[in-house]
Amino acid sequence: MKIDDASSLHWEKGNGLLPAVVQDARSGAVLMLGYMNREALQTTLAQKRVTFFSRSKNRLWTKGETSGHFLELVSVQADCDKDALLILAEPKGPTCHTGAGSCFGDVPIDAQTLSFLTRLESVIAERIRDRPDGSYTARLWSQGPTRIAQKVGEEGVEVALAAVTQPDDRLIAESADLLFHLALLLKSRNLSLSDVVRELEQRHSAKATQ
Repeated sequence: MKIDDASSLHWEKGNGLLPAVVQDARSGAVLMLGYMNREALQTTLAQKRVTFFSRSKNRLWTKGETSGHFLELVSVQADCDKDALLILAEPKGPTCHTGAGSCFGDVPIDAQTLSFLTRLESVIAERIRDRPDGSYTARLWSQGPTRIAQKVGEEGVEVALAAVTQPDDRLIAESADLLFHLALLLKSRNLSLSDVVRELEQRHSAKATQ
């Protein structure tokens, strides 16, 4: 959303305020609910830090202005009725004043763990872009998709061998290597692990209707 788009929203429905749900751009966790007026939205878009209108303080309030736990803006999207906002942000510390990651309670451990796959893809993209000295990711990327594909094949064999000849910790370690190299290979085709998940979801849905 751009600053100019704010005028198209239905501010009158909420007497000048729209509810704004903030979601972690990496994990997908819902972090908090706040309210924005036009100025708060425009400030958020301009400064790239999530800013609300505080109904108790009767003023603009940037999340983290006291604690330093800012919400760095990724994107803003209105719902279909243009009377509510979805904010994707990267939290710089706990969002809730209680110290929890979310005002709705901490994200379940399984969800936090799986969400790291998204973070992994972000790290891969950073390594490719910045090419830091000593980066294995950057070095393998420079060798091209054929070499990356070869590594995926090698890691797949190592996973299979670990499954039948080695203890659980080795199987987990080899599986981690395979996931990393698979993520890198998908990146070489401008794809992601999310695309693979969507394929699995579609297969599940198709089987459920049979």
